[in-house]
Amino acid sequence: MEVTLLGTGAPAGLPRPDCPCAACAASLGVDARAATAVLVDGSLLLDLTPGAAFAAARAGRSLAGVRQVLLSHPHDGPPVEVPAGLPQPGRVPDGRELTLLTGHRVRAVAMDAPGTGYAVTGPDGQRLLYLPPGGAPAGLEDGAEPAERYAMVLLDVMGRPDALAKLRAVGAVGPTTDVLAVHLDHDVPPGPESRRRLAAAGARAVPDGSTLAVGAYEDVPDVPRRTLVLGGARSGKSVEAERRLESFPGVLYVATGGSRGGDTEWAQRVLTHRERRPGSWRTAETCDLVPLLGLDGPALLIDCLSLWLTDAMDAVGAWDDAVWADGGERALRSRVAELASAVRATRRTVVLVSNEVGSGIVPATASGRRYRDELGRLNAAIAAECEQVVLVVAGQAVVLRG
Repeated sequence: MEVTLLGTGAPAGLPRPDCPCAACAASLGVDARAATAVLVDGSLLLDLTPGAAFAAARAGRSLAGVRQVLLSHPHDGPPVEVPAGLPQPGRVPDGRELTLLTGHRVRAVAMDAPGTGYAVTGPDGQRLLYLPPGGAPAGLEDGAEPAERYAMVLLDVMGRPDALAKLRAVGAVGPTTDVLAVHLDHDVPPGPESRRRLAAAGARAVPDGSTLAVGAYEDVPDVPRRTLVLGGARSGKSVEAERRLESFPGVLYVATGGSRGGDTEWAQRVLTHRERRPGSWRTAETCDLVPLLGLDGPALLIDCLSLWLTDAMDAVGAWDDAVWADGGERALRSRVAELASAVRATRRTVVLVSNEVGSGIVPATASGRRYRDELGRLNAAIAAECEQVVLVVAGQAVVLRG
């Protein structure tokens, strides 16, 4: 089975008409995208968009052989003109299956938002899943979706990363599934930034007009198993870390800061973090990280190492010069080495967050300088064990490694 992506953008296209944003201004050349439409083996068209015939011609394809046109999402605005020779667009009712004379079978997948997804099985037995913008399959928690794995999935990775997480949770998407981002909009800057975010989710985007073989091996970058995200206060480091795991199921969020009873400002910070995280994530409040890293299980998001260090320094008496000199420093070095070894040995996907405090003003107190120095050493030790290290500045992620 072969698919040609006549467009890969949001319904309004990219750049959006008359939009002054920076993402639209940068959406030029291969980053300019028409509304998403997919041509399957020249005979099935998923979503009819303006200029589809011209898009097909530019891709070296023709719509003359199309026998079925299916719509996936509600269409707002003036009716789309149907090119001469094309059948009238239709929609398959949820749960129903349509068999084409070409041997393709199309099953309509119910969504949790307006629209219809389509699971297509080709004459060669290969399977692909196409989802509308802003939607995720409904009922996956009840096991309604077959556990059979798709060879290719086309979905709104940027807008609904949780849809990818749900598909992974039921085994419909696996390590060999080619995950393609479509319905791309101006919410994420195009080019290197969008490619970086997609790679972290195990997905990719291709230019409009690309033709791909379903089931063919694609050299998609592996998702980093261990990632350290650094940044200053309010830099966006936690958002970056959370974004990296939004497309994975069953994430365990490890909060090292505790509840700090009576501190209303801290409670508000914790609440903000919780409201931002997917509802399917679990939370553990602990600084005992080594056992967690040693267990098998879902991905870990550890936020953050700077608070873990505070707890460790409290435990070894690091704030007392006499205790520090009389074994406290050695005890802390041992704890850091144990944590670094656990990160090295872990089999789990893990994203760790830490503060970068060495670039600001020199702390006025000896204890502040000690903490700054030890955090720098801790960050360096953990970074040495991670495949990818990212520094977040003003909400922008700069890849230092990987």
